[in-house]
Amino acid sequence: MIPRDTLRKIRRIEIRTRRSVHDVFAGRYHSVFKGRGMEFQEVREYVPGDDIRSIDWNVTARTGAPHVKKFTEERELTVMLLVDISASNRFGSTPQLKRDLAAEIAAVLAFSAIANHDRVGLILFTDRVEKHIPPRKGPTHVLRVISEILAARPASPRTDLAPALEYLNHVVRRRSVAFLVSDFLAPPCDRLLRVTARRHDLVSLVIGDKRELSLPAAGFVDFQDPETGRRVLLDTSHAPARRALLAAQSARRTALLRSLRAARSDAVELYAGEPYDRQLVRFFRTRERRR
Repeated sequence: MIPRDTLRKIRRIEIRTRRSVHDVFAGRYHSVFKGRGMEFQEVREYVPGDDIRSIDWNVTARTGAPHVKKFTEERELTVMLLVDISASNRFGSTPQLKRDLAAEIAAVLAFSAIANHDRVGLILFTDRVEKHIPPRKGPTHVLRVISEILAARPASPRTDLAPALEYLNHVVRRRSVAFLVSDFLAPPCDRLLRVTARRHDLVSLVIGDKRELSLPAAGFVDFQDPETGRRVLLDTSHAPARRALLAAQSARRTALLRSLRAARSDAVELYAGEPYDRQLVRFFRTRERRR
């Protein structure tokens, strides 16, 4: 039984994301994420202007008139959403938690996919695979995906990308579009990211909260790591300590983006409580230019 407040969140996300998909994202998604190749459709007579490389010489010899092969794009894709539901994603300095943003982004991508008749699957993970929903089509399936993300009760609080990536590579044998949605507060797994990006079209969506990149001078603050339970008492009014902490955060973020680029995974940074439309549109445009 899904709690009532979770159902309200699902409904709000459905309304917001359906509008965004209809107005902005579905068309861009179609132009950016192509099918697996070209599918033979028919043979027809050659007309001036046709590419001579498409001539079917067997049919031409048999009929005595030049014929060409006609192909259409094999459009259907499998889209896999790998969503991090570890304890660090329950953080939020705004009414929207990082986990809520992850669910909304997943909804935008899933509704865009089914608008283009693609199948959508889900892998929920912490430092293990918590749940796998096989790819299917249809809006009812997308609503189930959203509810699973929001209602998840993970067995582990910790984060590790490796089990989810290994599971994807083992279970989904054909090339898919794989969206890795996480705050990436996890041990490095550069090699596995590279392997996954070779097998699939891997897009990393780095979820964050702007408060993680800034720290006001508020005196002594008791911090607790939600994944390990470790506590640290920090004097945020002490400028050198504050600068050192923020510098370490910035360096970690820079190293993460560098490792994703090295793995040939596209990376999009998104922040809870802030509009994400512009960043996603910029990502789609960049992909279009590359194609």
